[in-house]
Amino acid sequence: MNAQLPIAVIGAGPVGLAAAAHLTERGESFVVLEAGSRAGHAVLQWGHVRVFSPWRYNTDQAALRLLESAGWSRPRADVLPTGREIVEQYLEPLANVLTTRGGIRFNARVTAVGRRDFDKVKSAGRDSQPFTLRVAFPDHEEEILARAVIDASGTWGSPNPLGSGGYPITGETGAEDAIFYGIPDVLGADRGLYAGKTTLVVGSGHSAINTLLDLARLSEGERGTRAIWAVRRADEDSLFGGGAADALAARGALGTSVRQAVKAGRIELLTSFSARTIKRRQDQGLGVIGSRDGRESELAADRIVVATGFRPDFSFLKEVRLSVDPWLEAASALAPLIDPNVHSCGTVRPHGAAELAHPEKDFYIAGMKSYGRAPTFLLATGYEQVRSIVAKLVGDDEAARRVELDLPETGVCSANAGLSVAEGCCGGPAPEDATACCVTDAKAKAAGAKGCGSPVAVPVAAGANQGSCCGTIKT
Repeated sequence: MNAQLPIAVIGAGPVGLAAAAHLTERGESFVVLEAGSRAGHAVLQWGHVRVFSPWRYNTDQAALRLLESAGWSRPRADVLPTGREIVEQYLEPLANVLTTRGGIRFNARVTAVGRRDFDKVKSAGRDSQPFTLRVAFPDHEEEILARAVIDASGTWGSPNPLGSGGYPITGETGAEDAIFYGIPDVLGADRGLYAGKTTLVVGSGHSAINTLLDLARLSEGERGTRAIWAVRRADEDSLFGGGAADALAARGALGTSVRQAVKAGRIELLTSFSARTIKRRQDQGLGVIGSRDGRESELAADRIVVATGFRPDFSFLKEVRLSVDPWLEAASALAPLIDPNVHSCGTVRPHGAAELAHPEKDFYIAGMKSYGRAPTFLLATGYEQVRSIVAKLVGDDEAARRVELDLPETGVCSANAGLSVAEGCCGGPAPEDATACCVTDAKAKAAGAKGCGSPVAVPVAAGANQGSCCGTIKT
C-alpha cells in the first residue's frame, strides 16, 4: 500500500523543487507542500540581493533537464542573479513544469509530521506505517499520507536572536518594531526606514556585509545616515573574507568592499561586542547595552539589523524520531563534517543520504535546514543532497553513495584553536586534481598524514577517498 503513496516534499524553494525534479526523473509520484503563495516564497524575502555565486552553482542538473525538455533557455552560467531573478527565471518555470508531473500545493503549511496511528514511542511495525502530514490551508486542514518525507523547509522563518547567548536579550522582543532580522531592502522598499537614521548591524556574515554596503551607499545621498557594525569576534581581519583568493570573485569582492568602507569611515566597526540589553531612549531611539573588551558599553541607534544567521524549526517534527547533534542541530552523522568549532572555512565535506539519515526510516532533512545552526551552506550542496536522497529512496544504493559535488574554495581558513593557519583543514584554491578540496589537506596527505591535515580527525562519506576532508579526488 505504501508504495502507491507519494513522497512528500516540504518546501517549494530551490532544494525542495530539485528533490521533486529528481523524483520526476525516477518516475516517482510526489507532493510538494509550500507554506507560501508561490515557488521560492522565502527567496523573495531577499529578492533584492544579488548572490555571489553565478547561475552554474544555483541550478540543479535534474531540474535543468526537465526545464530544457520543456523549451526553457538557461541563463548564462557566469551571470550573478538576484534572489528575485532566481525565482522568476528558474524556480517558477520549474514549478510550472513539475505541476504537470505531480502535485505542488501552495499556502500549505505543514503543522505536524508523524506515522499514522503511531506516536514517537511505539516501535513494533513502525516502518510499515505511512507518514501522516497535517497541513493547514487558509480555509481548512487536511491530513496527507506519504511513503517518505523530505523536509526542505529551510530556516528563513527562524532567525537567530540578537543576543550572543542564543536567547533574545532583555528588551529585544519589545523592540521588534525597530529590529529587522535578515537583509532589509535598504535601497528600495525599506529606504524610508533607514535614510537619515543610525542603524546598528549585528553579524559577521555575508548578510551583514550586504546590508552594510547598502547603508554606505544610502549615506552618499541621504544626510545623517550612519552604519555601525558590531561583531562578537575580536579579529578584524577575519571579517573580510578571502578577497582575491576566493574562487567566487563576487564573494571575495564583498569583503574587499566592506574593508574599504570601514577604512574610509563610512562604516563604524566595533569588534568584541556582545549585546546584553535593549532599552528605549528619551529621543525614541534604542540603546543597546553590552560588553566590549570586558567593559560595559552602550550603543545608540534608531534601528537594528540582526544578521546573525538562522536555526532549524523542529516544532512540527515532535513525533518523528530524529538523531540531531546536541549543539549544531544538524543530523548526527553530518555534524562532525560541518562543525564550525572544528573547521569553518566554508568548504563542504562530501555527504549524502547516509549522513542525512535519521532513525525514522525514509525521513530526511535536506537543504539549509540540514545544516542546523552551521553557516556557509550553498545551494549546490542541497542539490547534491536530494540527488543522493532520492536515489536511496528508489533503491539505487550505488548512486546514493556516490558523491557528485564541485564547489569553489573560499580562500579563507579559520584554523582550530591553538593551531596555526597552516595546520587548519583549508586554505587557497584546490589543486587541479581535486574537486572542492583543500590545498593544505592535499599536501598533508601527500606527506602521509591522515584526516584533515591537522590533529582533528574528520569522518568521511561512504565511498569517498579515506582521509579526504573536503571532497572527492578525481581519477
